[in-house]
Amino acid sequence: MKVIRLREGKERSLLRRHPWVFQGSIAKGGGDAGETVRVEAADGRFLAWAAFSPTSMIRVRAWSFDEAERIDAGFFARRIEEALAFRKRLAVPSDAVRLIHGEADGLPGLIVDRYGDTLSAQFLSAGTERWKDVIADALLAATGLTRLYERSDSGVRGLEGLEPRAGWLRGEGATELTIREHGWQLGLDVAEGHKTGYYLDQRDNRKLFADVVKHFGVKSALNCYSYTGGFSVAALAGGAERVVSVDSSAPALARASEHVLRNGLDPSRHEALDADVNGTLRRLLKEEQQFDAIVLDPPKFAPTAAHAERASRAYKDINRLAFKLLAPGGVLLTFSCSGGIGAELFHKIVAGAGLDAGVDAYLVRRLEAAPDHPTTVNFPEGEYLKGLMLIKR
Repeated sequence: MKVIRLREGKERSLLRRHPWVFQGSIAKGGGDAGETVRVEAADGRFLAWAAFSPTSMIRVRAWSFDEAERIDAGFFARRIEEALAFRKRLAVPSDAVRLIHGEADGLPGLIVDRYGDTLSAQFLSAGTERWKDVIADALLAATGLTRLYERSDSGVRGLEGLEPRAGWLRGEGATELTIREHGWQLGLDVAEGHKTGYYLDQRDNRKLFADVVKHFGVKSALNCYSYTGGFSVAALAGGAERVVSVDSSAPALARASEHVLRNGLDPSRHEALDADVNGTLRRLLKEEQQFDAIVLDPPKFAPTAAHAERASRAYKDINRLAFKLLAPGGVLLTFSCSGGIGAELFHKIVAGAGLDAGVDAYLVRRLEAAPDHPTTVNFPEGEYLKGLMLIKR
């Protein structure tokens, strides 16, 4: 077993059971990509069993803090069983569930979603890549399924020195699937959809939006960065008379319109705009249009803290425009999925947007990812999705 020895004082994060060790914290030692290594403090004390990544700034990702544990097929089977047992307790109101959420489930770099009878997985670290076949077999054994599609085509694999991979890892067949969520039917393609195929993290926020539309008697709703129209379906299901979906992807908008029809909703109440969101917000403002409810769910503007300053300006601009377009008493659901933008900073950005727009708003609720995308107390970086529900005064 190869040993990684940390610099003096650099053991504190592992003692707090935070799973990452950065390159600068290592005094000596190394290993092959994904190899299991023993991590020790400067004085030789055991800290963790971990996967080594020779190219990433996150040089070590901890598998276990138990010196007696062995990292083998049995370890991965146990971790997967624990994660599935937790999801079962949550009683998720959908046949689409996040089963493995990386570090939160003790499996750094592994994301697994279940879409009905199909699993879709991302192997994003050197450690999960090395154990891929073992993990795949354990996933199918634990779920009783036979189909596993790999979506390891995220750019973060490049930071691990890994090539993008996508395709059937186990089984075969159609990649077009239908899932059920809060009584709605939604289509997706595990081969072509974003992330593993869909944004399951917004499941509960979509239901919240439907309830808000119904409770507040929302007549008009604007869904920005709408993707395949999950929030648009929610708005129409809640009783909105006019819903506008804006996205720069024509295929995503086509699926959004299909979702409206599939759920028995009135297509005459839905307008799909294939356009730039920022430009559309400015045009709607010039036309003096107003909306009773607006959703802002943009892509990741700041993947790391290094991008935070530029991203902050982008978030502030779209929120400023949204505040201006929102009718008095209207509801704004605004989100950031950027890891480089923390919850406190996002709140400040939105507050600044309100000031620039000359409006004030009540903060009704803080929003986050659905509970099958957990954040643990020892790994706050897992809280990537931040949201605010605001009512314009």
